Amino acid sequence: MSLKKNSTDDIAAVDSTKVEEEGSFAQIDPVAEKRLVRKLDLILLPMFCLIYCANFVDRTAIGNAKIAGLEKDLGMHGNDLNIALTIFYICFMIVEVPSNLALKRIGSTWVAYLVIGFGVVALGSAFMRNYAELLVTRVFLGLAEGGTLAGLVYTIARYYRRHELVLRMGFFFGLAPSLAGSFGGLLSSGLLALDDFGSVKRWRKIFFVEGIITIGIGILLVFFIPDDPRKTKMLNEEERKLAIARINADATVETDGLKEKATLKLVLRSFNIWTLTCAMGYLFVNISFQGLSLFLPTVVNSLGKFTVVEAQLRTVPCYIVGAVWAISSCFMSWYLNSRGIAIIVCMLFQALGYAITIGTKNPHARYAACFFSIMGGTPSGPLFLTWGADNAAPDTMRAVATAAIPGIGSLGAIIGVWTYLPTDAPDFHKGNSLNLASALFVITFTILGMFYLKHENMKRERGERDYRLEGRTEEQIRDLGYRHPRFRYQL
Repeated sequence: MSLKKNSTDDIAAVDSTKVEEEGSFAQIDPVAEKRLVRKLDLILLPMFCLIYCANFVDRTAIGNAKIAGLEKDLGMHGNDLNIALTIFYICFMIVEVPSNLALKRIGSTWVAYLVIGFGVVALGSAFMRNYAELLVTRVFLGLAEGGTLAGLVYTIARYYRRHELVLRMGFFFGLAPSLAGSFGGLLSSGLLALDDFGSVKRWRKIFFVEGIITIGIGILLVFFIPDDPRKTKMLNEEERKLAIARINADATVETDGLKEKATLKLVLRSFNIWTLTCAMGYLFVNISFQGLSLFLPTVVNSLGKFTVVEAQLRTVPCYIVGAVWAISSCFMSWYLNSRGIAIIVCMLFQALGYAITIGTKNPHARYAACFFSIMGGTPSGPLFLTWGADNAAPDTMRAVATAAIPGIGSLGAIIGVWTYLPTDAPDFHKGNSLNLASALFVITFTILGMFYLKHENMKRERGERDYRLEGRTEEQIRDLGYRHPRFRYQL
């Protein structure tokens, strides 16, 4: 059995392994729990990593297509590419929260439909004939991809406890962009070296093959992506009970895995000071990371006289190092039980990278700086999103917060699109200066955020938030979520 009875009258702490059950308490069997977590890790993490890899590869494929002749073939000039990328992120941003509310209602298959959707758009991009068609494809790609990350984060947060979440987020969200970046570079260089597929030539091959792969992944997900912990076929009956007990163990008021009604009041309350803090941090991380990730092939190409394939290949080591550091930094966050410290360390690396880029024109030093910049940016977004998910409750607020943070953060990606302009090449001094300032802002912002959370937790320890329970019904107390006096913020 995975649950053992243990009579006691003590109130369970937020991260305790005990959950209230019909006036007594159920203690989670650590052996059964370890077995369940291992099963979740083996099924969910590779699947979610694959989904986000597909998402990131399709999103950034345009950067690889750019240096393979996309702009010339579509008759683009000046800032046309930046405009197309901006349109993508605007659509990406506006669809995040509605998509997660749809996911909460429909179930996990919603994510599968999104994957099929952006796979179809990527495939269609192989047949673009002019700039107007590029703009149309970026609109639909943004609408399809916008809800994917938020949906994955919300889904995974339903299965893991707060202290477990950072390592899992680091694996699929921190690791996936690095793997996707390196895979995208390798795949693009390999495809460009192959013979053309009839009318599918040069950069068109990148979109064509990546689109087919993504559609295949989406179709498989329709049948295999796990549903809610209460009814998923991924777990047997005993494992489902244990999964629900784990959800209750992390809640201030147990819910048995049931989702409260998504009211307008809860949706609006989700945009609280901490959600907005994490969203602002995510926004500035995006400024300093997304622009570089989209234009890294162009940046690398400016450091020497390389062929298109050579420039693509030189982006791969940056992402591999970023992947290793993403896992390491998330492990550090878990070990120290602090999201803020890990973010500060990462952004110091990124600040160092941009400082080197600004301070020298030596191509070897500037190439090394790309490593530091990718290292710093890769885990910081996942850490901010984890931090927001850790401190969001009840379920509706977690669904909205995990969508709002990357949604608002997409404004940073829009700004990032304009940090690497053709007129600023080859040194990109303005873009790198803005990115350095963004990294320093994130460090300052994170320190202030940690002080705020510590101050709020101390108030709750002293009972200064107990008044929130007065005169409330059981349902109202359950819906308090993060405002409950027993809830403690994760630093």
